Amino acid sequence: MENARKKIMLVDDNKAILQAGRVILKDIYEVFPLPSAEKLFEVLTKVTPDLILLDIMMPDVDGFEAIERLKTDSRYAAIPVIFVTASNNEQSALTGLSLGAVDFVQKPFSAEDLLALVERHLNTIPAEDAAESEKKVVLAVDDAPYILNLVNSMLNDTYKVYTLPKPEELDRLLRIIKPDLFLLDYNMPEINGLELIPIIRNHPAHKETPVVFLTGERTTDCLTAAISLGACDYVKKPFDKTILRDTVAKHI
Repeated sequence: MENARKKIMLVDDNKAILQAGRVILKDIYEVFPLPSAEKLFEVLTKVTPDLILLDIMMPDVDGFEAIERLKTDSRYAAIPVIFVTASNNEQSALTGLSLGAVDFVQKPFSAEDLLALVERHLNTIPAEDAAESEKKVVLAVDDAPYILNLVNSMLNDTYKVYTLPKPEELDRLLRIIKPDLFLLDYNMPEINGLELIPIIRNHPAHKETPVVFLTGERTTDCLTAAISLGACDYVKKPFDKTILRDTVAKHI
């Protein structure tokens, strides 16, 4: 039903970005394309969104001023904000994170990237009850979306699950969340699971955070290499729910 769809406000002074974002999101979400921050605050008096996509560089009121207004207003402070930023402006995006944004997406964005990012944060909005807030956090990294969906479905009743289909974004994500356990795909293009372990260990909070590999490899050498780099265990693909849950529970 239309009423049941989650609401997303996309704020950007670039008409092409508004159109592209609307086309990508409209089949799943109710989208409100807004050309300015002032228009955002006008519409907020009538509609409460589940998430805001906010451009940083805008005339009159920019994204930084807009998020400060949002976070200091009790009516809007809990709404997650994702910054939309130019590809050469990562430092600005990091400033946005310090002001309360949950993430950022770089322009030009692909449909796959935008949908994955929006889904991740809509599915991980903190629940108000204490039990939900105390859940341990599991971060699964795999280039196969069906594996990430499988992991999420098997674990999300017990853990707060984040999924990351692009391993090259791991370092940035670890500035935002603090997992209690990592599930890493062993073989991925560009960056494999073994190469992710030093990135994880480079963060002071994750010097000893358990790492479990998800792997189709059967050779002793591959698995020994993973253990030598700091992994504590592995789960062989295809895995079933009991094995995955038991392995995560043992190490988390």
